[in-house]
Amino acid sequence: MRKHVLLSTVALALVFSAGAAQAGMDEAKSFLDSEIGDMSALDRAGQEAEMQWFVDAAKPFAGMDIKVVSETITTHEYESKVLAPAFTAITGIKITHDLIGEGDVVEKLQTQMQSGENIYDAYVNDSDLIGTHWRYQQARSLTDWMANEGKDVTNPGLDLEDFIGLKFTTAPDGKLYQLPDQQFANLYWFRYDWFNDEKNKADFKAKYGYDLGVPVNWSAYEDIAEFFTGREIDGKKVYGHMDYGKKDPSLGWRFTDAWLSMAGNGDKGLPNGLPVDEWGIKVDENSRPVGSCVARGGDTNGPAAVYSIQKYLDWLNAYAPAAAQGMTFGESGPVPAQGEIAQQMFMYTAFTADMVKPGLPVMNEDGTPKWRFAPSPHGVYWKDGMKLGYQDVGSWTLLKSTPDDRAKAAWLYAQFVVSKTVDVKKSHVGLTLIRESSIQHDSFTERAPQLGGLIEFYRSPARVQWSPTGTNVPDYPKLAQLWWQAIGDASSGAKTAQEAMDSLCEEQEKVMERLERAGVQGDIGPKMAEVKTLEEWNADAVAKGNLAPQLKIENEKEQPMTINYDELVKSWQ
Repeated sequence: MRKHVLLSTVALALVFSAGAAQAGMDEAKSFLDSEIGDMSALDRAGQEAEMQWFVDAAKPFAGMDIKVVSETITTHEYESKVLAPAFTAITGIKITHDLIGEGDVVEKLQTQMQSGENIYDAYVNDSDLIGTHWRYQQARSLTDWMANEGKDVTNPGLDLEDFIGLKFTTAPDGKLYQLPDQQFANLYWFRYDWFNDEKNKADFKAKYGYDLGVPVNWSAYEDIAEFFTGREIDGKKVYGHMDYGKKDPSLGWRFTDAWLSMAGNGDKGLPNGLPVDEWGIKVDENSRPVGSCVARGGDTNGPAAVYSIQKYLDWLNAYAPAAAQGMTFGESGPVPAQGEIAQQMFMYTAFTADMVKPGLPVMNEDGTPKWRFAPSPHGVYWKDGMKLGYQDVGSWTLLKSTPDDRAKAAWLYAQFVVSKTVDVKKSHVGLTLIRESSIQHDSFTERAPQLGGLIEFYRSPARVQWSPTGTNVPDYPKLAQLWWQAIGDASSGAKTAQEAMDSLCEEQEKVMERLERAGVQGDIGPKMAEVKTLEEWNADAVAKGNLAPQLKIENEKEQPMTINYDELVKSWQ
C-alpha cells in the first residue's frame, strides 16, 4: 500500500511538473508573439527551442525569489519592467530586478564582498572592475562555473563567441569573470548639417587653410571649437564645445573613461595599454601594479596626462557655455540636443535614444538626425596602436558569497536577458549593443540612417580601439573615487593641471602601498617599483620597445587634420 501511495505521489509530481512546463511554454509563446516577433537573431523555431531550454532548466528553482541589481539606464529599465516579469511567468522563478545609481551598485557590491552577506544574487557591474574581481577572487570565474557547478544551468545556445566584449571581461589568467549585458562607447559627436553648410565650409577654409570636417587630432578639434564659438546659426549664438566641470563623482569617470589615452597617455596595446594603461598605472611581467607616478615608471602625472587635463580646462573655459563649468554629467548630457552645440569630443552613445526623439532641434522632419557620431580625435602624444576611447560594459557578475542554488537561478535570468532570442529587441530599445548577431541584423541596417552613425561605427574595424578600464587597476572602487577630487581641484582653479595629477598619482600609490602591505591580493597584488627620474624611466621604456612615460613635447599644437565624414564611412565598408 505504501509503495502504491509513493508511486501515486511521484506520478502526481510528474503530472504537475509537466503541467507547469506546458504553462511555461504557453507563457513563452505569448511573450514571443507580443514582444519579440521577428526582432531576433533566431527564427521562431529557434526562439521556441531556446525558451524550452529555459523552462526545463528552471524547474528545480521554481518558486524561488531572486534579487538582482543594475544601474538605471534605458536598457536595464527594459529588463526590469519587461524581461524580468516575462522570465518569471515563463520559468516560475520570481525575479526582482532593482534599478539604482551606478555608485550605489558598486557600494552594494563592496559591502557584499567585505561582509560575505548575500545582498544580491547577481550584479550588472561595470567591467571596469575586472582587475578588482581577478585579484580579490570574490567573484566566481564564469569559465570555471560554466564547466562545473553551473554546467546544468548554462544555455547551450549562449554562444560566447557572438559577444563583442569578452576581451574586456577576461582576466590575465585567461578566465571569464563577467558576462556583458550592455555596452556603449564615448564617441565624437558633431552637427553634420553645420559642417556641410557651404558658407561655414568656405569661412573655415579661409580662416584656417584646410577643410572643415571630422577632426582627426585635438589640434583640429580646437580650431573647429574656436570657429563655431560665438557664431550665429539659425538666430542662435552657438558654441564649439560642450563638457562639464562641477566637482562631483561624475567628474571622475569623465577622466578614468579613457580621456588620458585619447591624449596619448600610457603604452600601445588593445584593449588596454601594456605595461602602462590609460590610468597611467604600470604593471610588471606578472601583472602586478608597480606604480602610478612617473617616478615609478607610471604615467598618471606624465606630460601626456598633464596635457590632457590642460586641454580639458582650456576648452571648457573658452568654447563651452559658461553654465557647463557648474554642471554634472547628468546635467550636461541633454545640452547638445538643444541645438546650440557644434561638436562634443566626449559623447556617450547611451544618450542616442534621447537624441533621436521627434521634434528636437537636432532632428530633421523625416526622422533622420542633423548630427553624426564619428571616431574621437587624438592628442599630440597619441600613437597608432593605442586605444582611442572608452566603452562602458555593464556585465553580469556572480559573487562567491551567493549560495549555489540562488546563483544558478540568477544565472538563468542573466542568460535570458542576453539571449539571442531577446537581444535584438533589447538592443533596439536601449541601443547598447553586445552581440555581433544583433549588430548585423537586418533591422539595424534599416534603422541605421536614424541613428547618426552608431551602427556604422559598431560594424567598423575602428571599434576595437574603444575599451573599458583594464586589468592594471587593482581596486577600482578605492582608486576611482580619487579622480573626481583631484580633477575637481584643477577644474575649480585650486590646483594647476600638473599639481592635480601629481596629487592623484601619489594618492593612487598610497592605496597600492596599503594593498601591498596587507597582502590581500596575494602574488598578483601591487609590488611597488623603485624611484627614478622621468628621463630614466623613459629610457628604460624605449629600450624595451615601449612608450610610457613619454617626455614632454615642446610644441603641443600639432598640424591639424580633418577627414570628410562620408569618405570615412565609405572606408569602413
